[in-house]
Amino acid sequence: MRAGVIVAGGRSTRFGDSNKAVADLAGTPMIRRVADCLREAVDELVVNCREDQVEAIDAALSDHALDPTFALDEDPGQGPMAGIATGLGAVDSEYAAVVACDMPFVDPTFIDYLFEQAASHEAAVPRPDEWFQTTQAVYHAEAMQVACRRALERGEHKVVEPLFDLDYVVVEREDVLEHTTLETFENLNTREEFKAAADRF
Repeated sequence: MRAGVIVAGGRSTRFGDSNKAVADLAGTPMIRRVADCLREAVDELVVNCREDQVEAIDAALSDHALDPTFALDEDPGQGPMAGIATGLGAVDSEYAAVVACDMPFVDPTFIDYLFEQAASHEAAVPRPDEWFQTTQAVYHAEAMQVACRRALERGEHKVVEPLFDLDYVVVEREDVLEHTTLETFENLNTREEFKAAADRF
């Protein structure tokens, strides 16, 4: 069993007042596009979000092949690390792919590859440039959840911090490009980016 966790609880301040996760992207809510990609790589789906987002996201994912479980942020102000921990706490599988809700081009074959790389470790995290892509990575669900909680207790908020408590594998740029394109990591934050992305669907 493999899980997919979509992290959707961010406030998306650069997008204006509306909920970016369910914004229309060429006729389909963005989070639905992410879920449709993940469906090819995972057996269960968890959505981490705020309580006020559930109705809209539930509607966006209605009739999805993987009936999503919602993992709600207790304190939405704690940032993405807390969201990841909350999402991982709701999965039934040993390993989970964590993907941000604003990555509609996520490549399911690359997610498959990350699951393979994570096996017998506690995480597989891409590093296509100098930054880790912590919101398109595969984690041992329990180990990462514990590491996130520990980091939060230390007052850390960068999602890279919990990694240092884990046995993790880095998927470097060369490996990434052997299995996918950098488009898989592309995230949409502004209405201009949405419009440009919509033209590609």
